[in-house]
Amino acid sequence: MQRDEMAANQSVDTRDVTDFLLQDILTGTLPAGTWLKQIDLEERYDCTRPEVRRALDRMTQKRLVQHIPNRGYQVHVVDERRSQEISDIRVILETSVAHLMIAHATPEAIEALRALARQFDDMSFRGSILEHYDANLAFHRALLELARNRELVELVSEIRQRTVSAPVSQWRTRARIEQSAHEHHLMVDALEAGDLAELKRLIEIHIRQAPPKA
Repeated sequence: MQRDEMAANQSVDTRDVTDFLLQDILTGTLPAGTWLKQIDLEERYDCTRPEVRRALDRMTQKRLVQHIPNRGYQVHVVDERRSQEISDIRVILETSVAHLMIAHATPEAIEALRALARQFDDMSFRGSILEHYDANLAFHRALLELARNRELVELVSEIRQRTVSAPVSQWRTRARIEQSAHEHHLMVDALEAGDLAELKRLIEIHIRQAPPKA
């Protein structure tokens, strides 16, 4: 029994260290190119060396961290080609289920999405980077969940994590933040109107961070 409890506690600790490291990478606290010294991570997360190594291995598997022999671990630097390919995959996946989003967009679901869009607006002005990032994820997860395909939701979530330091790369300027917030509301409007073509167009613009057409 004691051994089982120790194993369970170790699993929880490992998961927590991984989550902390993932959070710091995605929010840009540990930006692309940062060298990750294990002793520094031990102190940062108040954990053991094996926990740090497991967390680094998991981040390497997610391609958020790269292991360079004889040098150590480094936060992955995403090149433009890879970023473009990831955006292409997201556009294909998310627009392909737009008709299901519309089919399942009940008045309650639409109101919940509007509330999440407003929360993103609010976090844009007074929230921390992490709160802002989480508000964005919450909106997009709720939108995608309307397709009622859990595997797709998790797949897109995993793909999103391959773009390192998401808030830093997505929202370089106040204008881009405001445009992203506006696009959230426009997507909800398209859902409510049942406008499939417009919803697909907005999803692609939003993913690619493209300027809207005049």
